[in-house]
Amino acid sequence: MTLHEALEPRHTDPALGQIIKLAVLAVGGQGGGVLTGWIEDLARANGYACQATSVAGVAQRTGATVYYIEMCPASDREPVFSLMPAAGDVDIMIAAELMEAGRSIIRGFVTPDRTTLIASTHRALAVSEKMVPGDGIANAAEVLAAAEVAAQRFIAADFDAVAARNGSVISATLFGALAASQSLPFGRAAFEDAIRAGGKGVEPSLRAFAAGFDAALAGVTVAAPSKPVPPPAADAPRGPAALLRDWEALTGRGNALPGAAAEMAKAGLRKVVTFQDIAYGAEYMARLEGIAARDRAPFDLTREAAKYIANAMSYDDVIRVADLKTRGQRFDRIKGEMGVKDPQLLHLTEFMHPRAEEIAGMLPRAMGARVQASPVWMARLDRWFNKGRRIRTDGLFAFGLLYLLGGMKGWRRRTLRHAEEMAHLDQWLARAMGYLDTNYALAVEVIRCRRLIKGYSDTHARGLSKFDRVMEGIALVAARDDAADWARRLREAALQDEEGKALDGALATIRSFA
Repeated sequence: MTLHEALEPRHTDPALGQIIKLAVLAVGGQGGGVLTGWIEDLARANGYACQATSVAGVAQRTGATVYYIEMCPASDREPVFSLMPAAGDVDIMIAAELMEAGRSIIRGFVTPDRTTLIASTHRALAVSEKMVPGDGIANAAEVLAAAEVAAQRFIAADFDAVAARNGSVISATLFGALAASQSLPFGRAAFEDAIRAGGKGVEPSLRAFAAGFDAALAGVTVAAPSKPVPPPAADAPRGPAALLRDWEALTGRGNALPGAAAEMAKAGLRKVVTFQDIAYGAEYMARLEGIAARDRAPFDLTREAAKYIANAMSYDDVIRVADLKTRGQRFDRIKGEMGVKDPQLLHLTEFMHPRAEEIAGMLPRAMGARVQASPVWMARLDRWFNKGRRIRTDGLFAFGLLYLLGGMKGWRRRTLRHAEEMAHLDQWLARAMGYLDTNYALAVEVIRCRRLIKGYSDTHARGLSKFDRVMEGIALVAARDDAADWARRLREAALQDEEGKALDGALATIRSFA
């Protein structure tokens, strides 16, 4: 078949002309099954024969469930319906999330000669987006632009937010959008009767249906990116008067820093003090002031150092993870996300999987170094601790255990892990400052490379490995005038994929001419 022939409008069998073909792409929790049931009830209550099938997607947002519905006016002849949608043969496509709309276009379900595409513009990030070490979020504007071209009609709005405002889920608002589209030969009252026939959550569903109907008629406005909204001011610190005086003194030192570095230093100072204590905050300020003393306008080096030194000093260890898991704000957030209301009970299970390295890192510096250097002892620690454990933190014993671990901040400075982190931090800063006099831009880029190191356990180990490789590449081009550009390229390559394939390519390019 030629390209011209492939682009010709399809001539359907007249016998199939009365069959309406509708597909829904939805992920877990979005009520795709409920929406499909409403559509089935709607069709049958209005004299249509109808069949619905579904093919489940993969868990954790790597794929949506495909619900497929075919309907036609009932007659003496029994219709033969298909079990799955076919490319180029879908009348109505409903996507419960924006990237699912993109997938439907890629799969050929949306065509400009026949398909009405109804999509929610909100995002529920896919695993592939979360796995990228840097910013892996797909471009929503590109999907919206493609949908305008690919669909005969495109109806879009943030139907998830509309549903939440009306105390329901997105299935109800999408059902309202379907009614507003007039793609089915049924009036609005028939759609509402289908919801009532379901018998569950009728009033919230009807409210969300009406709101979705109105949102679909209003359409979506793709506005230009707005300026970032500043975060709300942090709560004023509370505590003993002596510690508050020390805190005020530290914030005064931060305010004395030049330019935009002062504002960044405030956030960094709060972060490291929350992580450890006031004395740790004084160490942070001393490091930052040492850099500011050698910096010059526009003080980009000090500003970037204020951010990344704070991140480096607030590393994720066993103590921090336990502390975060037992904070009241976290339990409140989980309850809100799960919709827990009094007097409902929430059972919360944590999955703990510490490596031998994390256990050795909690030991005193000298002892931990000996254990880490011993294959025998590391194998023992791995055998004892490296087993996935599920701990119920809604119970007193498990919660108390994590709470005690999270309260061991006073022990942290004596541990092997802390010694390793501080030694790495000092080496990184020394490397950056070594470039300051000869190449200011390169010094700034080396500071920014700390972005590669993040997370806990294996994630942290991979980040360290990439950081070391990027530093090796920078050393090869440090004498070049465009060294800062190459440092930036190496860092961005390292952030592109977890396996480091892009970084391998960038390093190979450098080695070809260095």
